[in-house]
Amino acid sequence: MQEDDDNQNLVLGILFGIIALVIGLVIGLTVYVTGQTNAAKAAPVAAVAEVPEIAEVGEALVKLYFDSGKADLPANAADEVAKVIAKLQEDSSKIVLISGYHDETGGAAINAEVAKARAVALKDALIAAGVPADKVAMRKPAVTLGGTDAAEARRVEVRVQ
Repeated sequence: MQEDDDNQNLVLGILFGIIALVIGLVIGLTVYVTGQTNAAKAAPVAAVAEVPEIAEVGEALVKLYFDSGKADLPANAADEVAKVIAKLQEDSSKIVLISGYHDETGGAAINAEVAKARAVALKDALIAAGVPADKVAMRKPAVTLGGTDAAEARRVEVRVQ
């Protein structure tokens, strides 16, 4: 009889241990997933806070148009970068302001990331061409409303101001 009680206590101990382990696993996964979700939601806010709010002055010197969903620089990018460098050399006290645009179709977060990637690609090209990094500023991606030309929405504008 004592042996049956010992076996029953052992089985119950193992069972309660497994139940505690499962509960701990569920709680741990919930905390992990919730933390990942909150971090993903917080990331765009942090990125927006880093972007300086600089007003655009005048017309864009350069407009580069991109393929849908792509951030690869277009074929004419080198010529446009040369225009920016020439304008900046006229007055070295000015800065280069890059603004990425996207349309309303698709997910807003994805569109903003693609617009930002396009602007970063152009920024990298300018820096590689010799423009000092502290002379290049980027604006928060903006939505282009209306219009019938979808390519117009997939653009990056550059101002030297």
